[in-house]
Amino acid sequence: MGCGQDWLTAHAIPAGFTVLPRGKTGYYGLVGPGLTEGVDESQLTNDALWTAVTGQPGAGWVERVQVTCRSEESEAKRKAENDAHYGRLREESAARKKASAVEPASPAQARYLLTLAEKAGEPAFTAQFDKAITGTAIKPRRAKEDVQKAIGRLTKAAARKLISALVDGGSASAS
Repeated sequence: MGCGQDWLTAHAIPAGFTVLPRGKTGYYGLVGPGLTEGVDESQLTNDALWTAVTGQPGAGWVERVQVTCRSEESEAKRKAENDAHYGRLREESAARKKASAVEPASPAQARYLLTLAEKAGEPAFTAQFDKAITGTAIKPRRAKEDVQKAIGRLTKAAARKLISALVDGGSASAS
């Protein structure tokens, strides 16, 4: 079919397009001034692009061609939209993280931690407790402090860390 040559090098580049390869995926970007002037982008398909570049009818490819305007105005608008969207996501994430850092451990976390503390033993529990509270306002376990009282002082975030450490520590010692 066609001239037997790679259509990008044989037709697109001589037609004035700048071709941007996308790694090894086979996708390309065609860059050039006024590429879509007078083009109904909703009707732009691979077949229509082939016909426009080569002047020969395509093989019935109906995949749509994505047109992205990279003008300074469009890029500024896209960047502002991305900043607004991802800024909102970052704020929500920070708020959730901050809330979990001050919210006390849930009753379910406390019950689970008590079970894990019994299985791990008090020395291992104390060592993991001290690691889990590093960087928080929670003070280390006091001498002769009951395990349940120490767990009661944990935040949700610290309890999550301690649970992970005790579960990981338990499976590591079991193997």
